[in-house]
This record gives sequence, C-alpha cells and structure tokens, in this order.
Amino acid sequence: MERREKLYEGKAKILYATEDPTRVIQHFKDDATAFNAEKKGTIVDKGVMNNVISTLAFQYLESYGVATHFVEKLSEREMLVQRLNIVPLEMVARNVVAGSLAKRMGLEEGGELPSPVIEWYYKRDDLGDPLLNEDHVVIFGLSDISTLHALRETTLRVNELLKKFFLAQEILLVDFKVEYGRNHEGEILLADEITPDGCRFWDRKTREKMDKDRFRHDLGGVEEAYREVMTRIQGAPSAGAGGEGIFSP
Repeated sequence: MERREKLYEGKAKILYATEDPTRVIQHFKDDATAFNAEKKGTIVDKGVMNNVISTLAFQYLESYGVATHFVEKLSEREMLVQRLNIVPLEMVARNVVAGSLAKRMGLEEGGELPSPVIEWYYKRDDLGDPLLNEDHVVIFGLSDISTLHALRETTLRVNELLKKFFLAQEILLVDFKVEYGRNHEGEILLADEITPDGCRFWDRKTREKMDKDRFRHDLGGVEEAYREVMTRIQGAPSAGAGGEGIFSP
C-alpha cells in the first residue's frame, strides 16, 4: 500500500492517504504529551511498541466480533486502517478509581468499582476535552441518542473483552479511552488505538503502573513499562525476567 499525502498529525499519530480512498496509513510516533500538551517529551520506541500492542488488541477484539478500523500491520510503526469520519466523542471506561476520577471524587487511587463507569468527553483539544453528560451530547448534536447508547454498549463489551485479554498476562485494565467513527458504508467501527498512551495498566500483583502515568508523573521506567506490556501480550517471557527491573517479582 503506497503512502501518499499527510492527512492529519496528532499528538501520538500521523494519518496518511493511500491509493485506496477507503484506507489510510496510521503511523505511531514516539512523541509523548500530558496535561493537555502542557508537558511534552519523547518515549524511545513508543511508536513501535504501541503499533504492536494495538495490532494484537484489535486482532483479539475482531476475533470476538467487535468491528474495528484495523486492516493489517504494515511495518514497525505503521498499520493500515479504514478511513473513518470520527464521532467527536471520547468514550472512557473505568474499572478502578484512578486519574481524573480520583481527583473529581476526592478518592484515593486503587479502589475497584462495583461496575464499570462509562464517561463521554467532547473531542476538542482546544477546550481540554471536557466531560459531558448525555444531554450535552444530544442537544449539541454530537450524536443521536440511539447511536450514543450503541456506543456505550459496545464500550462495555470491549471493556469486558480487554479485561480478560490483559488479565491473562497479569495486567489489570484500570481504565481506557476509545473512539469510534463511520466508514464509507456508514458502519460504526472502533477506532484510534489501544495502548499504554490511552489505557491505564497496572501489574495485577504489585499494582505498579505500566502506562503513560509513568511519564505524566516522572516515575521513571517509562520505556520499560511500555515494553513490558508489549512483551507480555506477545506471549514471550517477561522482559524483566531474571533481572531487577521495576516489574520483577
């Protein structure tokens, strides 16, 4: 598939056109941002690792009947995906109290929720991706009510599948962000990526953070954490096995 003009560049990815108007190339960058791009940096080989992690997660979800934009992995940093008209919402599923939920509710991180919490955010970087309720979404025309409910149900299903997928490798899925879009046939597909950039992963036993929170809060071991997630879901021996890494038992 031939890479043509750049269509879009975001904080973590670049989209390129191809000779097929229904397909685009998604390129994963090493750039890292946090706190609405107030903090910027680079995570070495993040793009390579995120491409692997997303590929495996999308393939897993597809095997259970979840329709995604993923077509195939093209190279170390690139995957071919369906071209979508993105719904301007970010859906967040939360299983454990962490991040902004802990701050908003005045709670300590780590408490497991009795059932998943689903939140909607307006996909607008210039506004800081504000939290919305159902009325906001419908009244301001971001989605109709039936589509919104369908996205909620799909996100709940994706959450259950991904929890099992990662737990099998001793990774706790704390929370994650997903996006959706419509393809040229009008079908709504799971889009974007499933990586430590947009998911909170903790080691099941130690509760060590294995995601971008290590970058956000200067915890160190950022590249090692991303690589550990990749290595575990590839089914290979732990990258830290036999050593004294941050995830060694």
